[in-house]
Amino acid sequence: MANTFSIAVIGDWDSVMGFKALGLDTYPAANPEEARGIIDRLAKEDCAVIYLTEQLAVNLSDVIDKYKDELKPAIILIPGKDGSMGIGKSDIQRSIERAVGADIL
Repeated sequence: MANTFSIAVIGDWDSVMGFKALGLDTYPAANPEEARGIIDRLAKEDCAVIYLTEQLAVNLSDVIDKYKDELKPAIILIPGKDGSMGIGKSDIQRSIERAVGADIL
């Protein structure tokens, strides 16, 4: 039997609803506390990937750090409807530096 996994998107309503058309599970969150609960629930449900808007991520560093070294869920920061804050790119750059030992971007 093949393993199934889910991909979720968490953020404000305007930022996440477009992802529904792509077949992703969308979870509008009005504030960081609501997003925190959704992330913890999805992690327990074995969600593989969570896309989280940078606007919510700013206040959720403890939750992001909690799952950073876990296999699942991978939490990936994306820009919200108001545009990029540069946090997602910065996280990717740090991960690459950690993996290869140098800044290649």
